Amino acid sequence: MAKIAIMGFGTVGSGVLEVIRRNAAAISRRAGEPVEVKYILDVRDFSGTPDADLFVNNIDVILNDPEIKVVVETIGGTRFAYPYVKACLESGRSVATSNKEMVATYGAELLALAKEHGAAFLFEASVGGGTPIITPMHQCLAANVISEIEGIVNGTTNFMLTKMARENMGFAEALKIAQQLGYAETKDPSDDVDGQDACRKICILSSLAYGHHIYPQNVPTHGIRDILAEDVKAAAQLDCAIKLIARSHRDEDGTISASVAPMLVPMSNQLAGVDDVFNAVLVKGDMLGDVVFYGKGAGKLPTASAVVADVIDALKNGAKIHDSLFWRAAAPEDGLFTDNSHAAYYVRSKGVAAPVLAALCGEGKVVFEQDDMVAYLADDTCDAAVEGIGRKLEALGGHLELVLRRLEG
Repeated sequence: MAKIAIMGFGTVGSGVLEVIRRNAAAISRRAGEPVEVKYILDVRDFSGTPDADLFVNNIDVILNDPEIKVVVETIGGTRFAYPYVKACLESGRSVATSNKEMVATYGAELLALAKEHGAAFLFEASVGGGTPIITPMHQCLAANVISEIEGIVNGTTNFMLTKMARENMGFAEALKIAQQLGYAETKDPSDDVDGQDACRKICILSSLAYGHHIYPQNVPTHGIRDILAEDVKAAAQLDCAIKLIARSHRDEDGTISASVAPMLVPMSNQLAGVDDVFNAVLVKGDMLGDVVFYGKGAGKLPTASAVVADVIDALKNGAKIHDSLFWRAAAPEDGLFTDNSHAAYYVRSKGVAAPVLAALCGEGKVVFEQDDMVAYLADDTCDAAVEGIGRKLEALGGHLELVLRRLEG
């Protein structure tokens, strides 16, 4: 029998225990032996619960027990999770985690540590929740050179943008509903709405695809706070939807660009129809072409099922999994990644008349004009040019309030 420990007994951690118990027979068959939770590490008081005898509050209990083969980490963050996971790997124990912040920050180090000590470090649930994408990328797409990744990887913001489009509501109202339904944090939803969650996920996918560590601090990241109901209506007039898109691209010379930002997505693009809390990631391989991974990006049991699948992989394959699941360490870039490619851009300004904005943006068309607010679709420009437009607007007493790149159809 394989004995495992769970670190952190929140939503996902409790889901892991539930999945292991409910599907014990199937898990045992696939792992080659029964799997049992022996310890749950959590500093909170669970003495009144049916599983009170499983709880410990010191990681040394886990590290000193030779029966523990795999440790599940669902604490979140890096303050405690990182040193705990590091200690587990150094002791030769495999780790399965859903912690996107830790993987995006320390992934290369922890992968190398796992291989060095004959253990597995697995993190399928860190990007797609219950939707598999890490395993397909390092196994099924192993014969491909991946040049591009783009997708919707945050269910909270996608739910909010869907609400705004379908029910003509503003950001604040959509956020309130997302919080009431448990999709967004009540105290501080900034990780979702300001794009940091999506940033960490595109860093993990890009690191895996391009073979070296991509750091969140190098990825220009913008959230959805500045999007108005008027912008959503304007997008519909342009036969587009507004989606928070995480994307990265590698040129033939190895140059990488990456970003997280709300964008105009033409209805002809597969990502335009991805609504509510669903996620979708498009990966471009040189042999296969485009492949799309689609599913719910969160949820207690879907995410827990992905973690348990990693536990099974760790028990069956151990460090062998790192023959394909790895990326090398690399220093952070100086500054932010840049993207100099041209596209159509939707820009919304305040404080100048439509003819002024049109003159600054070049060829294109006015999308709407309301009071002193103007939205314009520039036919062909780039990030650097749009920054220049912003500076010129400031000099004229205006302000650039929103910029949306339009994806290809």
